[in-house]
Formats: sequence, structure tokens, C-alpha cells
Amino acid sequence: MIILKSNKELEIMREAGKITLGALNVVEQLIQPGMTTSELNRAAEKYILSHDATPVFKGYNGFPASICASINAQVVHGFPNDSEMQEGDIASIDVGAVYKGYCGDAARTFPVGNISSEAAALIETTKNSFFEGLKYARPGYRLSDISHAIQSYVEARGFSVVKAFVGHGIGRNMHEDPQVPNFGLPGKGPRLHPGMTLAIEPMVNQGTDQVDIMEDRWTVYTRDRLLSAHYENTIAITEGDPIILTMEGQKGGAPHEYG
Repeated sequence: MIILKSNKELEIMREAGKITLGALNVVEQLIQPGMTTSELNRAAEKYILSHDATPVFKGYNGFPASICASINAQVVHGFPNDSEMQEGDIASIDVGAVYKGYCGDAARTFPVGNISSEAAALIETTKNSFFEGLKYARPGYRLSDISHAIQSYVEARGFSVVKAFVGHGIGRNMHEDPQVPNFGLPGKGPRLHPGMTLAIEPMVNQGTDQVDIMEDRWTVYTRDRLLSAHYENTIAITEGDPIILTMEGQKGGAPHEYG
């Protein structure tokens, strides 16, 4: 069941989104060669707790940390650890915060020092694909219109979208209905209505879209061990432009025609 949010609920989710974005900003400022993802985890957790919120990931189905930290060929759900990041790495950081009972969820892939042009193109394509999908996040479209726009943009640039993991509805629970794939035909799934809140999160691979889940049952790698990038925001469907709850003050782009 898709749960529509009231304006009051959306205001609380906006605050959860600000805190989530703030934690990501703290991480971005710290990332450099020689830094460990454990240090990033501690800094993000400290920030979230200092803003009267709690980390949504920590303890979720046994997950041990407040951020997911996935380096290079790791797609998602990497455990923070004490290994030092190296010049040229890329680091996908996923953060969530709960504020007054409502969740925010966002992810970015950051360069560690100077990175290759190929890695930079992957990161930029992943980010841009989110905004391509966002153009369809408005009343009258169907959910898969978002999915199709993301996939089309990514594949036109020679990359692949991960199909084993998808975005999701979000609210009082981090994962609510509906699932939000990053692939598929347009014109499918539920119609979008004001009050729907979604975590849209393209996961884009340099090579194959196939992935492997490690023995820890969390960490996901690209099967060919080429690079992967991740970009996510929590958004709200409104009567007009969508609101990006994890990017303060930002709204979605101009609408396309729809049938």
C-alpha cells in the first residue's frame, strides 16, 4: 500500500532530509586519500545525533554502521572499515536519518583525490540520470516513466543500471511501497499522486549490470569488478514540480508531455 503524506508530514520529512544532506556534506568535506570509511561513519553519526535525529541504517536488519560506504567496485551496502582510501578511488556513501519518526535517505559518489576521466564520467552520468528520472516525478505520469528515463539516459552513455536493487517509497519506514526500479518500459505501475514520497536511487555500473553479494550478506560488488556509482535523493510528489527533500530548496526540472 502506498502511503500518501500530509503537508505536516512532509514538513517533518523535509527536516529529516536536511539532516541527511548535512551528514553527507560532512562526509564530503572529510573525504581524501588516507581517510578511512570508519572515520567517515563516526563523523556522519555524530552529526545526525547532534541534530536530534538517529541514524536509520544502524541496526537495520543487523547492519552495523550509520552509513553504507562502498568503494570502487562495491555497488551498495559496504561496511565502513579501517582501510585507508587511496588516490583515484571513488566512494559511494549512503546515509539515512530519522527525525520525529520520519526518514530521510540519500547517497552520493565522491572522488577520492584525483580520479580518472572514466570514473568522473560514471559519477556524472549517475547523478544526471536521477534528474532525468525526476522530470517524470509529477502527477499524471506512471512510476515506470521515472524508471525508463533513468535507464535510457544511462545506457545511451555506455553504462548499465543495476537491476538487482531498486529505489523505494519512504516515510515512517525507510522502505515503503512502491519499489522504484531504475529500468523498465514506460507507462507501467501506479500513477503518481501528490503526497507520494520516494527514494529514487540510480546505481550505475561501468561494465555489466550483474552483481555479486558477498558472504557478509550485505556488501554488493559488480560481477566484473569494474566501477559502480550511486546517487539518491528522497523526493515528494506535489501538484506541480517535485520537491527534493534531501536537497534543501531544490525542485525538479520542467515537465515533459505525457500520455
